[in-house]
Amino acid sequence: MTADPVSPTYPAETMAINRVRLAILDDHEVLLDSLSSWISTNAPDFDLVLSASTWLQLVHSDNFPTDLVFIDFQLREPVSIEARVRTCRAAGAKVIVLSSLDTRESRDRALAAGAATFLSKSLPMRDVMDAARTVMGLEAGPSYQRDWRPPPVGVTTQARPKLSAGEVQALTLYVSGLSTPEVAERMNVQYETAKTYLRRVREKYARANRPASKKAELIRRAAEDGYLA
Repeated sequence: MTADPVSPTYPAETMAINRVRLAILDDHEVLLDSLSSWISTNAPDFDLVLSASTWLQLVHSDNFPTDLVFIDFQLREPVSIEARVRTCRAAGAKVIVLSSLDTRESRDRALAAGAATFLSKSLPMRDVMDAARTVMGLEAGPSYQRDWRPPPVGVTTQARPKLSAGEVQALTLYVSGLSTPEVAERMNVQYETAKTYLRRVREKYARANRPASKKAELIRRAAEDGYLA
C-alpha cells in the first residue's frame, strides 16, 4: 500500500467514533516526539491531547486527566511507578505502562499499582495501539486491522529498507533509548556486532534516500516504519 500524496484517508465510520483522549509520559523527548507523530498519523481513533516529558508537566496540564495514559516505567524523576499509576487511576484515567526494562518485578509492580497492562517497548507501535484498543474496549473491526494503516506521507513501501532479524532487533533496542553497548548486552553479542547491525541499518536507509545518520533521524525512520520501541 502506498501513501496518499496529500494525507491519509480513513473510513468515514473511523472518523465518526468518539476518539479516546490519550496522554503520553516519557522523558526521552525525541522518542516522545516520534511516538506522538506515529499515533497522530496512524491511530485516528485516538486523540493525543497531551505529551509530557515530566510527571509535573503531565498532572499540571489542563488536559489531564485523559481517558488513557501511556507511562514510561523508568523516569529520571524520583516518583515511583506505583505513585504515578495510582494518581492517574484516582483521576479517572486508565494506564498502560511501557518499558524497555521488561522484567517480572517491573511488570508485577505496575500491575499491582493498577495499570491495565504492561508492554515491552520492543513491541511495534501497531501492537501497542491494538493493546490500547483492548484496554479501552474498542471494537477491533475492519477499520482497525493492521493492514489498513497507510505509511506516513511521502513514504512508500518501496522506500522501506529490508532489514535482517538482527538489524531489526538492534534498531528496536537502540531507538528505545539503549546505548550501543547496552544493545550488544541485551542481544548477547559482541559490541562490534551490535555496532555493525546499526551501521547496516543506517546504510540501508541512506540507500533508500531516507537520512538516518543521526540518532534522532534513525528514531524517526523507526517510527515511520513501525519499529518504534
